[in-house]
Amino acid sequence: MQISHEKVDAYEPDRSLKGKVRRRLIRLAHRRPARVKLERPMVSFSFDDAPATACEAGAQVLEARGLRGTYYFAAGLTGRDGPMGRFATGDDAARLHAAGHEIACHTFSHLDCGQASQAETLADIDLNARHLAAWGTDAPVSFAYPYGDVAAPAKTALAGRFKTLRALHHGLVANGADLNQAPAVGIEGADGEQVALDWLDRAHRRKAWLILYTHDVSPQPSQWGCTTGALERLVDGALTAGFDVVTVAEGARRIGL
Repeated sequence: MQISHEKVDAYEPDRSLKGKVRRRLIRLAHRRPARVKLERPMVSFSFDDAPATACEAGAQVLEARGLRGTYYFAAGLTGRDGPMGRFATGDDAARLHAAGHEIACHTFSHLDCGQASQAETLADIDLNARHLAAWGTDAPVSFAYPYGDVAAPAKTALAGRFKTLRALHHGLVANGADLNQAPAVGIEGADGEQVALDWLDRAHRRKAWLILYTHDVSPQPSQWGCTTGALERLVDGALTAGFDVVTVAEGARRIGL
């Protein structure tokens, strides 16, 4: 499989008033409410777009503690340079899969599901799934909307295809949470670690499932990533607090999906 080394530029999602209204309204429509009853709180550590550092340093943090994470691959980015550094390759995905990590699905080209048509979205996801299969990974059961954005055509079309469809708005997977647009909390930016800690506290009190995500993992991450130290502290804090640290697929299984 040929890898492009073309630079990937940062993309700006739709920030217009129309886009903001659509994002607010879509969270009220086409919902699939979760039923969650847990004896212990759960947390999943996930990595969007699979920068190489997430597949290396991020995986090492989890594996050193006997844990595994979820990697949302956009196969069209593999091997390219971007604002988060070099993206991982299919070989990296195969290695992660062999080590027990979950290889999950983005769109192939990191397509914005909030602005693309239903046909464009489905074609891009089908292409991504074929690449993941060619890498020897399992058929993906977890999906994340690039940029956290989605419109009604894509949300309805994907509802029965994946166990969870993850967005980017803050929240917990607790009773009533929408599995077609599941909440998640980013470990990113200057206050990312503290924000994640605050949500871990909420999940612990409610015995809920928290999905955390980040992008690159390095001593000097991009604005969308986190430091290796921050990831280590969050993982260790979750374990000390009695969380079950699970992949997104395992979390879905535990709530009966």
